[in-house]
Amino acid sequence: MTELPVALITGASRGIGLAIARELAPTHHLLLGGRDGAALAALAGDFPSAEPFAAELTDLAPETVAGITRLDVLVHSAGVLQMGRVADLTPEQWRNSFEINVFAVANLTRLLLPALRESKGQVVAINSGSGYASGDGSAVYSGTKFALRAFTDALRPEERDNGVRVCSIHPGRVATDMQQELHDFEGKEYRPEEWIQPDQVAKAVRLAVDASRDSVIESLNIRPSGMA
Repeated sequence: MTELPVALITGASRGIGLAIARELAPTHHLLLGGRDGAALAALAGDFPSAEPFAAELTDLAPETVAGITRLDVLVHSAGVLQMGRVADLTPEQWRNSFEINVFAVANLTRLLLPALRESKGQVVAINSGSGYASGDGSAVYSGTKFALRAFTDALRPEERDNGVRVCSIHPGRVATDMQQELHDFEGKEYRPEEWIQPDQVAKAVRLAVDASRDSVIESLNIRPSGMA
């Protein structure tokens, strides 16, 4: 397919995922993950070496990834934000959040582990500061991020002898559409310039991806400095 190392990025059409795609584009062949195949195909034309990976991650069949015989980096960036108090949340809201933020991540990783083991590749999960702390209205979202951290913490030692490295990146508030949703829930004015920019999260991914084989960045926290 290409002489370049291959990176699959979920949620690549916007926000953090798009920033990661732009960061890795000079050095990797990109598989741009998302739902809209036509939009992803158009986006792929913006990069030196890229192609769409259109899939519904919550209903992923093995044959969907059968053509991925080589993979060096798997970046899990797709996710949803569901806020609400426990008394108000429906079972469907709980299920949908865990399906996308946790179960889809676990399943895609499982299906692609043979390719990652072959290349001695790397899994990078975009988690959140909410993977360490929860609060009023954050039961579902934080719950999924706690679970995602548990997943990467288990995957790391399980795959170490296979040469697969696992990194969990925990940004604080990032200036994306999801941040607008969160401010709307909180009833606050949203000022994007006050928060971490997506390209800074992408640079953290680059740091993890570029780590030499004798090291692994297992976990990395990024917080707004308050000085922008």
